[in-house]
Amino acid sequence: MAQSAKQRRRELARQRYERQQARRAEEGQKRRKIGIVVGAVIAVVALVMGTLLVSGALGGDDEAPVASGSDESPSPSASADAAAGTCDYRAAGESAVPNLGTPPAIDPAALTTPLPTTATLTINGAPVTVTLDPGAPCTVNSLAFLAAAGYYDGTACHRLTTSDSLKVLQCGDPTGSGSGGPGYEYDNENTDGATYPAGTVAMANAGANTNGSQFFLVYGDSQLPPDYTVFGQITTGLDVITGIADGGTDNGSEDGAPIQPVTLDSVTTA
Repeated sequence: MAQSAKQRRRELARQRYERQQARRAEEGQKRRKIGIVVGAVIAVVALVMGTLLVSGALGGDDEAPVASGSDESPSPSASADAAAGTCDYRAAGESAVPNLGTPPAIDPAALTTPLPTTATLTINGAPVTVTLDPGAPCTVNSLAFLAAAGYYDGTACHRLTTSDSLKVLQCGDPTGSGSGGPGYEYDNENTDGATYPAGTVAMANAGANTNGSQFFLVYGDSQLPPDYTVFGQITTGLDVITGIADGGTDNGSEDGAPIQPVTLDSVTTA
């Protein structure tokens, strides 16, 4: 039987409604997909920004314990268990001393010749003595290697921080720029539960396990996360560092080059 005009209009209206519903469902699905993508992008951006904020603290061969590019806190680092195997010195960046190479590989658990136990840093002609920490054998081995090669001789201590929570003098970059290094890097060690009271000597870094040649001398109790390898304690000469700090920075802020030029004349170990 042929449809009446009224039935035909109803059928067309029903079909039109179904098409509209189908389009709306499709558009809703697209919006949900777009929302998911936008949400994911926002989450990634937030994560990246959070990471940048956390890692922009104390830098090492690029920022000092301030690792090259840090202001008041260092980046997270994984603590290496030196006793678990051979110290791993990996090529990284360009060396400021041609053909320096890397320190001799050692297994801290099987040494036949003891590592040095003291270091003397001559700063602006005044000696600063440091008792080296046996809990950081890879760092001590690297320091002895660089010191014997004359790597530190006549270099500038390029960074001074004077805030309430961070009081350090950073040295060890032959370029004086905060971005120089020895051409190799190695893992953090001796960081479990590390604190940074006055007299602490620790490695600066540019992130986890990026130790090189830069280190910092803590002249006043400092608040830092345990992300910097502690390898010594100043036993005499802390007044040399506090005297430099008293002069302040060359830009008048709490973070900059010392207003009084500071030269690391030499480093020796014994």
